[in-house]
Amino acid sequence: MHYTTLTLKTTARLQDVLERIFVLIPVLDNRKHYYIGQAELEKLLRKGERWLQAHPEKELITRRYLKNRSSLVHEALVRLQDEAEPVADENVDAQQNFAEQALEKPLKLNEMRLETVMETLLAREAQRVLDLGCGEGRLLKRLLKQAPFKRMVGVDVSTTALDIAAKRLKLATMGEKQRERIELWQGALTYRDQRFIGFDVITLVEVIEHLDLDRLPALERVVFEFAGPPLVIVTTPNREFNARFENLAAGKLRHDDHRFEWTRAEFRDWCERVAKTYAYRIELHPIGRWMRL
Repeated sequence: MHYTTLTLKTTARLQDVLERIFVLIPVLDNRKHYYIGQAELEKLLRKGERWLQAHPEKELITRRYLKNRSSLVHEALVRLQDEAEPVADENVDAQQNFAEQALEKPLKLNEMRLETVMETLLAREAQRVLDLGCGEGRLLKRLLKQAPFKRMVGVDVSTTALDIAAKRLKLATMGEKQRERIELWQGALTYRDQRFIGFDVITLVEVIEHLDLDRLPALERVVFEFAGPPLVIVTTPNREFNARFENLAAGKLRHDDHRFEWTRAEFRDWCERVAKTYAYRIELHPIGRWMRL
């Protein structure tokens, strides 16, 4: 067993120092042996609420404190961001994956992604939109500003994400007419759900890569067979694009929670198989300047 003597000097309130030590000792030691669950997440937020959001190693601290439990880490980072910035801030980047947000932000991929989806919906004159895997509601927030969309529903398995979406959309204070246009539902994307029927379009924005490949056929049936909307919009990371990220090691996925990241050819193969199986026609469009690679 190794022992280290560490001397730290600062001028601060004792309470603030003790809160930092409480968090940082297990982070530096990284040898927690007890169960890491929601209680530890809440403890981290309580002890770190006054300082962790602005810390330059916020993500590293959060990951090590929560023993790299990806769902807990994601929730903690989202809630830290939510406390530090109003959820209505137009500059909040990316959907669902905080580490992926930081990676993609310099290239503004999320902005291009959401704008592309919205422009496609407007061009197709969609009025009723079902956003599966809606996360914290960033696409819905954009759509809500556009009059042509008469009904918008966001679905996510995470109640925490839906709570954040409700705050971002300001559902509690929304006017009656606006409130009639939008709903948030908790639900799984791999189980048949009668509520998914009757929409002009279903969107899956950066969702499929979070599913294990053996669960993907279940989602395909839910969306293309059982719901069967006229239009389905799917976006997913292009593995070939990853070379543009200077901080991403070769062969590494953009986020720990991604089960896969396809090349363009692999994505096309999947689209063609699904289209043939369920009698759809496909169109493939790039997002981002991948042609300059």
